[in-house]
Amino acid sequence: MAVQLLYIADPMCSWCYGFGPQLTQLLAAMPDAKLDILCGGLRPDETEAVSDEMRKMILGHWDRVAEVSGLPFDREAMSRPGWVYCTEPASRAMVSVKLLAEHLPGEKRLHVFHALQSAFYRDGLDVTNEQVLAEVLTAALNAVDGADSYDAASLLETLQSADAHQCTREEFALCQQWGVRSFPALLMVHDNNLHMLSSGYATTEQLQSQIARVLQAG
Repeated sequence: MAVQLLYIADPMCSWCYGFGPQLTQLLAAMPDAKLDILCGGLRPDETEAVSDEMRKMILGHWDRVAEVSGLPFDREAMSRPGWVYCTEPASRAMVSVKLLAEHLPGEKRLHVFHALQSAFYRDGLDVTNEQVLAEVLTAALNAVDGADSYDAASLLETLQSADAHQCTREEFALCQQWGVRSFPALLMVHDNNLHMLSSGYATTEQLQSQIARVLQAG
């Protein structure tokens, strides 16, 4: 029986960005594993502009993630005057991928998720902007699902739809119902039960050890 994994994250969570290579390695070692991605909502209702104090704190987290993961960060992403660090639009972008491309397997959706993360952290793009999100999604989806299969205008329409808004809030609520409060979190479905493999950053080796423990216990 294939291992079923649930990855709960936020496209604008720095530790989720740092966790990406570890999860990719895990999936490469488990080609039969099934993956679903859910957005937990890091700062979904933020309305206040980032203060100097908050910016300093966040950039400190980024420095730590960069040190642990070796991934690049563009600090300009955090320097826009009056910028609001609201993660709901980027999460809604991932939900829109499900609505538009339900046929895509988890590893291809993960590629899109990583593209959103890279757009923000590596390239310094404003992924609270829906037009930017539509363009990033278009490029990422066309890369994994055939060139010119998607266009930014249609993606923007889906992103702004009532369905996308509602489904995003439902994902947030489901993750809270499961007791997930920190990201990234990786869960495993086994014997009709949810098992927490990691709450926060973990290495591939740690995840493999946890999976083996769950399988042996079952």
